[in-house]
Amino acid sequence: MTYILYGDKGSGSAPVEMALAEIGAPVELRSVPLEGDHQLAEDYRRINPMGRVPTLILPDGTVVTESLAILLTLVDRHPEAGLLPAPGETGRAVALRWMALIAGEFYPCVTRGDYPERFSADPSHAPAIRARAFEMGREIWRLVEAQAAPAPFLLGRRFSVADIYLAFVSRWMGGRQWIPANCPKVEALAQAIAARPAIAPVWARHI
Repeated sequence: MTYILYGDKGSGSAPVEMALAEIGAPVELRSVPLEGDHQLAEDYRRINPMGRVPTLILPDGTVVTESLAILLTLVDRHPEAGLLPAPGETGRAVALRWMALIAGEFYPCVTRGDYPERFSADPSHAPAIRARAFEMGREIWRLVEAQAAPAPFLLGRRFSVADIYLAFVSRWMGGRQWIPANCPKVEALAQAIAARPAIAPVWARHI
């Protein structure tokens, strides 16, 4: 019943690895270094045609891509871990709202910030694209700070996989410096996740 997780240090595979640590599920880690664009290699794209990390291989061989889909798959496969409130509970809707926001709105900012040259045929546009991506990304964290208002978790004192997702992704785009100075509630969430016994060693390897 071992999972196979493709990823890299500090990448979107980290929240998946943390969720697996909370579950206590065995996982084989396979490195796909982003430096050097190894995720675009032909052998990896046979597994994930989008050429992105993470990719999770389920024990039955099923391939799952996209970090949000992977995390929700783990929630469903391991209900005993309590990674989300039960279907129909209000807390589940709240958690899914913020996870979807990060996946749908923040991730594109990260891509534009990391690879601005991909978003215009004119290379001179890259600095402006990157700068605007950072501005938009920080607008999202201000929204999380004000509206989600973690205390310390998104569901108050009830931990969920949404906390893992938001906490780790908040470290991206200069977040390790910017978040503490501008979003103290998000920073407190990140510190709470980093201190969880099962997650702490995984967090330390990825930060």
